[in-house]
Amino acid sequence: MARKFVSSMNRFVRAVERESRDRQREIERQHRVQAISIRNAERAAAANEKERKRLYIESKLEEERERNEQLMKYVQSLQQILTNGLSLNPVIDFGKLREYPYAKKLDLSDLDHGHKEPVWSIYEPEKPSVMAGLLPWVKRSYQEKVKLAKRSFEEAAYDFRAREDQRRQAIKKRQEDYARSVEHYKKIIDDFQHALSIGDTEAIVEYFVTVLANSPYPDGFPKEARAEYQSESKQLIIAYDLPLYDKCIPKDKSVKYVKSSDSFNEIAYPESQRRALYTQAVAQTALRSIHEIFVSDTSSYIDTIVFNGHVHAIDRGTGKPIHPCIVTVRTTRDSFGDFDLAHVDPTTCLKTMNASVSKSAAELVPVRPVVELNMTDPRFIDDEDVLSTLDQRPNLMDLTPSEFESLITNLFQSMGLETRQTQASRDGRVDCVAFDPRPIFGGKVVIQAKRYKNTVGVSAVRDLFGTMQNEGASKGILVTTSGYGKASFDFASGKPMELLSGSGLLYLLKEHADIDAKIVPPEDWKDTGPDE
Repeated sequence: MARKFVSSMNRFVRAVERESRDRQREIERQHRVQAISIRNAERAAAANEKERKRLYIESKLEEERERNEQLMKYVQSLQQILTNGLSLNPVIDFGKLREYPYAKKLDLSDLDHGHKEPVWSIYEPEKPSVMAGLLPWVKRSYQEKVKLAKRSFEEAAYDFRAREDQRRQAIKKRQEDYARSVEHYKKIIDDFQHALSIGDTEAIVEYFVTVLANSPYPDGFPKEARAEYQSESKQLIIAYDLPLYDKCIPKDKSVKYVKSSDSFNEIAYPESQRRALYTQAVAQTALRSIHEIFVSDTSSYIDTIVFNGHVHAIDRGTGKPIHPCIVTVRTTRDSFGDFDLAHVDPTTCLKTMNASVSKSAAELVPVRPVVELNMTDPRFIDDEDVLSTLDQRPNLMDLTPSEFESLITNLFQSMGLETRQTQASRDGRVDCVAFDPRPIFGGKVVIQAKRYKNTVGVSAVRDLFGTMQNEGASKGILVTTSGYGKASFDFASGKPMELLSGSGLLYLLKEHADIDAKIVPPEDWKDTGPDE
């Protein structure tokens, strides 16, 4: 009996121990599974982080590639300004211009969808049941509700019809306005084409300015121009705005992504290469513009083109706006037609054309424009022939102000300049505009004449210099019957200005008109201008 009891106890103890071992094994197994899960999660996280970093680096390398590709394409577009222009047809197609309004379809999107028409079933009150409808108070209540509902429905229907009428009227008005604008636009095009066909000066100018504005260029090119046309000589003068050096020439040649710092290193263009690229771009633009004008001139209005390339900038010394000319060239249709533009070196080609190009275009070192006088300036008037009658009135102070200005105009004309006298005006402060026809050294000259008894003040010299800048003149001449002080000569020193005193004026009259004039102011003479 005791032996059976011991045996049973032993089996119980072994069972308990086995159960304990099983529990321990299960705990250990769970720990191993958990540890494996943690390791797997850590491995997955590490793999994900590695993948994330790899993808991030790939995105940065792709950005590097895209930026370098953009830089390369832009530089190529600068290098191919001329060749790209040769492949285009610059002639303005008036047929396509007339179709332009139809490309902009009439927009009725905000008027297409009307308001939803009211429906009675939405307003109709719920009918009472048959039994309830027999009750007088229920019947009366229902009838009152119907009356109110009908009133609301009728008001909604009235508002709907009013809004629909307004919508239809708005659609009709917009359609009529659109049709009128299309007809007006077509009339403008027809009038422009007709004016061009009969050789209207303004239409010719507008046509060629539009030709240049339509020509596609790389970013940074303003594509703005002003023009003057001289029908007698069939000459077109173009003042074309070129881009600023820093706005069109990239500073970076390429970029490189650096993993260690997670940044981009910019590899700079050598300054010499940037300047050379800008000089080439300026030269190509000049040649391309001349080419586009001649090719688009289907009516042969132009025999000669003067191209002046200017840049709008800020003077770093004064902080004021400047508009220097950095390339200027004059050419004829026949001589320009001898060039094979597809194979020329642009800067060498300009030299062959005797163009004047800035020695340092990037620094805006100016050149004197080859510009002929605008003979259609509304300020110009017919000048009197005062020189032929001066020997009867040799005293210059006896002339009227207008006669004195005409005298100065006659004098400079006899000296070989093309001159035009301007209307009397306190605004322009220009008495005569002249043109020196000599290439390179010539250009536009503004002249002011002052009959003074006393010394001309320096303020008049400053005014002349400001007028030169406003007029875009290459030289200014101040003529007086008196003289100038030290301050005036100091101010004019180093500037393209000439101060002609009374003695100098008398010498020129004798030298170029063989007239012995004199300057004798009356005792009661009073100078009309400011004096310093």
